[in-house]
Amino acid sequence: MKKKEIITHISNWLKGYCDKSKTNGFVIGISGGIDSAVTSTLCALTGKRLIVLNLPIKQNQTEFHRSTEHIEWLKKNFKNVETQTVELSDIFKGFEKDLPTDIQDFLTMANVRSRVRMITLYAFASHHKLLVAGTGNKIEDFGIGFFTKYGDGGVDLSPIADLTKTEVYALAAELNIIDSIQKARPTDGLFADNRTDEDQIGATYPELEWAMEYVENNDNYEVDERQKEVMHIYTSCIRANKNKMEAIPVCLIPKEFKK
Repeated sequence: MKKKEIITHISNWLKGYCDKSKTNGFVIGISGGIDSAVTSTLCALTGKRLIVLNLPIKQNQTEFHRSTEHIEWLKKNFKNVETQTVELSDIFKGFEKDLPTDIQDFLTMANVRSRVRMITLYAFASHHKLLVAGTGNKIEDFGIGFFTKYGDGGVDLSPIADLTKTEVYALAAELNIIDSIQKARPTDGLFADNRTDEDQIGATYPELEWAMEYVENNDNYEVDERQKEVMHIYTSCIRANKNKMEAIPVCLIPKEFKK
């Protein structure tokens, strides 16, 4: 893996897209995780204006501290970085207060958190004429659909969506991302019980990367019991999240009906 070349390629792609769209730069939400850390650094490398937002919603303090630590690292290393913390807990509490209690299951409210953050990112993007940079990697966006539709999936461009999680970690090391983020277990930060991605999915990212490669290559070699379990998790996620990864279906009206 040619890490330096990939970093240069992505930052040049970001800059080129920004120039072509006649926007002023990028806005991104920082979660304290590896994906947003790498993506925000790649955006900073363009030299374009970059607003990084800390968007706590009843946030775990460890995650908030990692977000803050990364933002300070960005500001120290890049003069084009601006930052702001927007406390969204009261807005989220408003949803908890006003939504019918019988629909407030764990997953629904986790997705509400993500969508509140998306609204905030686009408020900044609209006002400052910026692009919302997505932080999804290849496994999340195109493998198992591990994102919130119109939440963290609501972005203008996806700089790292052709990189696996393992490759994102490799870039993080090359970019000297802070140790606390490189060593943290992946989590989406949407649940109050601090569950990790592996807790939610039931498999690690390297296991999911194996499954994705197995399917894409049409491999048929014999697999062990754990690999069978991982493949079941992978295919189940695809079935459950297929609607997120495909274009919105449009009901096409026969021409003769319009005459």
